[in-house]
Amino acid sequence: MYYEIGNAGIVCLKCGISRPTLRKWVNRYEKFGLEGLQDKSKRPLNSPSKKVTLQDETLILEMRQKRRLGAKRIKIELKRLHNISLSVATIHKVLKLHNVSPLSSSRLARKIPKRYNCKIPGERVQMDVCKIGPGLYQYTAIDDCTRYKVLGLYKRRTAGNSIDFMEKVIEEMPFPIQRIQTDRGYEFFAYKFQEALMDWGIKFRPIKPRSPHLNGKVERAQKTTLEEFYATVDIKRKDLSDLLDEWQHYYNWERPHSTLNGKTPMDKWSECVKMIPFWDDVHANYDKTKEFIRDQNYYYDLRFQKLKRSL
Repeated sequence: MYYEIGNAGIVCLKCGISRPTLRKWVNRYEKFGLEGLQDKSKRPLNSPSKKVTLQDETLILEMRQKRRLGAKRIKIELKRLHNISLSVATIHKVLKLHNVSPLSSSRLARKIPKRYNCKIPGERVQMDVCKIGPGLYQYTAIDDCTRYKVLGLYKRRTAGNSIDFMEKVIEEMPFPIQRIQTDRGYEFFAYKFQEALMDWGIKFRPIKPRSPHLNGKVERAQKTTLEEFYATVDIKRKDLSDLLDEWQHYYNWERPHSTLNGKTPMDKWSECVKMIPFWDDVHANYDKTKEFIRDQNYYYDLRFQKLKRSL
């Protein structure tokens, strides 16, 4: 119509549009032809308020590809390593945008296990040792109720190191310890380690052999340490122990736990603080006559228990 009439005012009046609109469409047609009349994207060139930047997306994709972390773990690691706060839903959107397939589960089908959870902090503390590298062993102790964790690095698995780590656990855990639960590692069955527990008034309760699921909380805690801490540091660093202490503080004070409904171990401790007994009460309830030196051989240990009960 504009090319036929040649009068912009008449064309705008008949079509009910403004002169700038007509001028825009004529310029597009003259520059690009019919393709220029197609609708263009309204997306802004810059998005200052956008939550996820290209750098954030790169970090999320690297953590999924190299460390195979889920959205919840990625959220925790972004906050700890890069001080970036993103929701789980936002991370899911980034993964979906880049067509990242979900993590496959290799677990075998099995019966639903019976979960147990102590209600009083310190009632049961699980302890285990994990080899990190040549000449480097990590001792781990985790409270069954609050998931409060204490870590220590040693060159060997010995009774002396077990006693030293136990002293660290007693000093750092903000509640008295009533019972220690371990596997049947030789470092826990030395006489001097068990005698030290008796002197502290702490019960020693080893689990059955070939039953790591009974010590499941400390096993999962060690896996978390491997995936979240050791995957981001060089184990040959001289200050590895100091870095581990910093991560332990972050784990206990800042890191949310799904098993605690998003709370930290210290949040759980504050909820149960009124139920926590004092050390004097724990020592008063400890009956040393019912405790005895346990044998590493499970079957000898059972026979000795039956013999003691019959006497």
